[in-house]
Amino acid sequence: MEQVLIQLIPVAAAAALSSVPITATIFVLLSEKRGLIALPFLFGWVLGTAAGLTLTTLAAQAIPARPRQLSSLVATLEILVGGALVVLGLVTMVRPRVGEPSRRPSWTEGIGSLGPLPALGIGLALNLRPKAVLLFAAAGLAITGAHLNAADIVVAIAVYTAIATSTVVAPTLATVFFPERMEPRLVASRDWIAAHGAVATGVVMVLVGIVVLGVGIAG
Repeated sequence: MEQVLIQLIPVAAAAALSSVPITATIFVLLSEKRGLIALPFLFGWVLGTAAGLTLTTLAAQAIPARPRQLSSLVATLEILVGGALVVLGLVTMVRPRVGEPSRRPSWTEGIGSLGPLPALGIGLALNLRPKAVLLFAAAGLAITGAHLNAADIVVAIAVYTAIATSTVVAPTLATVFFPERMEPRLVASRDWIAAHGAVATGVVMVLVGIVVLGVGIAG
């Protein structure tokens, strides 16, 4: 169990530090409708994260193979996933940006005008991004390769979910209880992420990809 947590924690941290869900959360919390949409968005994000990793883990464990063959296949898939994370991280860091460097996805600015149900849907849908799917794959392969029992798998998924969603859960709950204190911090965070979020996310993705690659090569 300790070994799989060592592999899961950096992958979950990469998910937590992804700029897209953090940016979406900030716009939700700075909107006039945050009282209606903040908690549905949060629920969608947490539920989607837990469900995504659960489904990925089940898919990995459903691969028909003998134990030795499965271990070899998991290691190969980890190498592929790790390589994909490195490439995606590099692309995120170096891709050209047209206009202002602070450009952000246009849909994030309109998320604050949505209702509770669409906000829930967006929270769920953010787990379908290529980065999120690759991280689910890395985490699911780590769990599968560790040959855990059912109870330990549940614990591993819960730990991943708690870490991966912490950067959405913490500011959301803090804003619900201390809105006046949080608003200036949210604005400052929004501006910092707009200027540096892509590079920071890319660096984390590359580092996690290297870790996953190393695990796969080590077998």
